[in-house]
This record gives sequence, C-alpha cells and structure tokens, in this order.
Amino acid sequence: MMMITIASVIVFILAVAATRTLALRPTGMQNFIEWVMDFVKNIINSTMDWQTGGRFLTLGMTLLMYIFVANMLGLPFAVVIDHELWWKSPTADPVITLTLAVMVVGLTHYYGIKMKGAGEYARDYIRPMKFLFPIKIIEEFANTLTLGLRLYGNIFAGEILLGLLAGLATSGYADGFMGGIFGTLGAIIPMLAWQAFSIFVGSIQAFIFVMLTMVYMAHKVSHDH
Repeated sequence: MMMITIASVIVFILAVAATRTLALRPTGMQNFIEWVMDFVKNIINSTMDWQTGGRFLTLGMTLLMYIFVANMLGLPFAVVIDHELWWKSPTADPVITLTLAVMVVGLTHYYGIKMKGAGEYARDYIRPMKFLFPIKIIEEFANTLTLGLRLYGNIFAGEILLGLLAGLATSGYADGFMGGIFGTLGAIIPMLAWQAFSIFVGSIQAFIFVMLTMVYMAHKVSHDH
C-alpha cells in the first residue's frame, strides 16, 4: 500500500508540474506531458478511430505514467526491515498487476455496453458463429491473466536478479575485506548493465500494457471488430 501511494503521488506531482503554466510554445515539463499525450494518441489511433478512442486518452496517459513510475521504483535500491521488504516496485506484486488487469478488462465491458448497447454487445460473443461463445468466455479470463502476469513476471524477475547481484557485492565481506572488495568490483558492471536493461524492460512493459488495453477496448467498442 505504501509503494502504491508513493507511485501515485509521484505521478500526481509530475502531472501537476507539467500543466501548471501552459504556453503556446511549450518548454520543460509541458514538452514532456505533450510528448506523453502524442505517444498515447498514436497508440489509440493504431487500434481504433479517434472519434471512438479519443475518450480513452486520459486513461491511457494515466496507465502509462503510473506503470512506468511503479516499474522504476524498485531499481535504485531496496529497503529491508526485520527481514521484510518495504521498498520495491508495486508492479513486482501479482496482486497489484492483476488488479490493474481486472480494472482494465472491466472497463472494456463497461464501455462496450455503454457505447454499443447491451444487445449488440452480447451478440459479439456469438459472432461469427454461436459455437465460439465458450471460447470467447475463456478468452476474457485468459486476457486478464496474461495482461497482469506478463507485467508482474518481467518486473519481479528483474528485481530478483538485482537482489542477487547486490548480495554478490556485499556477501564477500563476511570472509574478509579483500574478498568483499573483489565481490563488489565484480558486481558493479553487471549491476549497472542490468539496471539499464531493467529501465528498458520497465518502459516496454508500460507501453505493452497500454497497447493491449487499447486493443481490448477496441474489440469491445468498435463496430468493425
């Protein structure tokens, strides 16, 4: 809960700082938030027409910024108190990622009914053939699981390896100062390399989550799907 709150506060501060003083010629933080907006617009336009998908711009920006920040929180360091991990990425917890996935899939059903009507929405489950109905029900559960577990698996694995490298850097001191020094020097380059790779993975996972959100949304609200 603490890490969820911290991630939310960081995103809120970024959003407020980027939109406090808007100008026709954007600079600084306004450039950043406009880049995020254009990036999410391109994601939406690649999945559905803008007239249909424009209403999901705020949802996409919120998910992208929140998931990216959440993915990054556990990279610089971890805080362990009384053998309990207090500081880590919220998205390294399956409860958080699956909750996000359930929320997103629930929103797709809500907007599907709202924009197409209950009857038209229900008929999509038996198109083009009625025997596909059980498969489409299974697909809904599969989409939810894969959306949440993909994000969790990538971030959790990255933090586990960072923890192992940190252990390599510090465990040698129990056997002697020189052994600890060699362990630290040997772990520095792999640690830096993996942190850089984890930043890349965290960014890609935030993009994939938003992209799949818009794909699932398009399947529910667009008449051509």
